[in-house]
Amino acid sequence: MIKKILIIIQRSNGDVFLSYGLISYLYLNFNKPNIDLLVNDDTASVAKLAPNITNIITFSYSKKKHQRYQQETEIIRKIYKKYDLSICLTASDRSVIYASLASRKSISAIDLSISKSWWKKIILSNYYYFDHSLHIVLNNFKALDILDIKYQAKTLEAQISERVQFKVLSRLKKNKIDKFLIFHPSAQYQYKIYPKYLRDILLSMFSKSGIKVIITGGATKIDQEIDKEIPKLANVYNFIGKTSLEEYIALSKISQGYIGMDTLNMHIAASQNKRIFAIFGPTNLKMWSPWSNFSQRCAIRNTPLQTYDNTTIFQADLSCVACGKAGCDDNHGKSECLEHIDPKRIFSEIEKYLDTFQFPLL
Repeated sequence: MIKKILIIIQRSNGDVFLSYGLISYLYLNFNKPNIDLLVNDDTASVAKLAPNITNIITFSYSKKKHQRYQQETEIIRKIYKKYDLSICLTASDRSVIYASLASRKSISAIDLSISKSWWKKIILSNYYYFDHSLHIVLNNFKALDILDIKYQAKTLEAQISERVQFKVLSRLKKNKIDKFLIFHPSAQYQYKIYPKYLRDILLSMFSKSGIKVIITGGATKIDQEIDKEIPKLANVYNFIGKTSLEEYIALSKISQGYIGMDTLNMHIAASQNKRIFAIFGPTNLKMWSPWSNFSQRCAIRNTPLQTYDNTTIFQADLSCVACGKAGCDDNHGKSECLEHIDPKRIFSEIEKYLDTFQFPLL
């Protein structure tokens, strides 16, 4: 009988958020077991909002540098043979070892490469191949296939308190903001950021047209740099660093739609079935484009402009798009493709949408 489950997700915020559906199905299928998460410490805020979680165990890359033995010992002590089932959504060596130590019944993603994965097949109970040509949502649900659990491939919306919703509505009322779009210019990595001079053109068009835009962002170094660069314009409201994750989710829920980069905030909007205008650089669309809950699919081709269901994606019209690299140098440098996405084209698509939009009653 499965009473305790450990899920290991040692990747980014988006990976943790897009595991909510898997967690929910496990909770329902195994009659409300205790489910723990093992995640990187910089994704803990997203993990805390996951449904039906008992405990969160964190791994710190800063401790890896200075307290490696102490940290590994502590994590292994917490998880060793404590679970009836362990599921690892990442194929890294460390994550797979954690899964094998945590439970006799262990399932993990592994690489196709035999040289990287031969030993993982030996220590795991079950495994599946992580497919980079398949959306992350579908990769995550492969564990359910192994467990013979039926599911619908949909993303799950994060639930927030009425207190947070009231706080956000009160702030909007105070600023006399009713109908608005979210513009999220930030991302976890610099190579995903739309250039400032193009962003300023887009914001200027919003301002002149009377379209109200709330700019969002967190407290990272990239967010802080963008915060300093935002021009002071009519109808443009800078909320960077001024909302918690829960408050952002509430803000997204009542917005007219999302404009911005391929990052966690985009996936939050997709889970809420919001209208999305996503600006993509080198990122692999098949794996990371907004997942549509309507048709349970994502983007599968590269093209300068495409719309499916509630999502419009903008890419550069270059033969190298999308390369899947971390910038043109594949070392988190500049992505030249983002400089070839015309802000006028983005604005035109948004304007057409707003002409037919009916704002829901709050």
